[in-house]
Amino acid sequence: MKARELAVEGALEFTPRVFPDDRGLFISPFQGDAFAEAHGAPFFRVAQTNHSVSRRGVVRGIHFTSTPPGTAKYVYCARGKALDIVVDIRTGSPTFGRWDTVLMDQEDHRTSYFPVGVGHAFVALEDDTVMSYMLSGSYVAEHELALSVLDPALGLPLTGREPILSDRDRAAPTLAEAWERGLLPDYARCQEIERGWAPDGAVIADA
Repeated sequence: MKARELAVEGALEFTPRVFPDDRGLFISPFQGDAFAEAHGAPFFRVAQTNHSVSRRGVVRGIHFTSTPPGTAKYVYCARGKALDIVVDIRTGSPTFGRWDTVLMDQEDHRTSYFPVGVGHAFVALEDDTVMSYMLSGSYVAEHELALSVLDPALGLPLTGREPILSDRDRAAPTLAEAWERGLLPDYARCQEIERGWAPDGAVIADA
């Protein structure tokens, strides 16, 4: 499995080996040892998995979790094709305001790891695109926040099509507005939460 550091500090792209034969193919989209080598620490304890199905042109995001508690994600496109986007919204981060993308399809089967505190969005490039996530934290509605994927200051690559957005995502604040409201995660606190994961991936309770 190949690993690549993304432009957002702490975010990673993984590309597994593909083993095709006359029956089809075999891949391993998540490999703990490869993750630990690239990340410098073991994988988090998985608290929840999510699964979404989107038609072409759907844009989900930019979503993030208030920190604390904060949530890290490992994302895989199980069917279809998507442009996965990570945005650094952590105040004090050396890459604050930057974003990067991972093209997820059924040829290279790339995956992505997004650390605690960053924003996540994706664009479905085909109908019936299935995105699957492993999360370090369970869903709690009041902790889940959104930023505008249309924020001109970010200039995210939405492929030129009119995006299909939820009402919540269309009404989301810009990065600057969220900063003014004190909604953005703090980089040092995000780092502290990730350092609190025990060697076996479990989370140590904050003092």
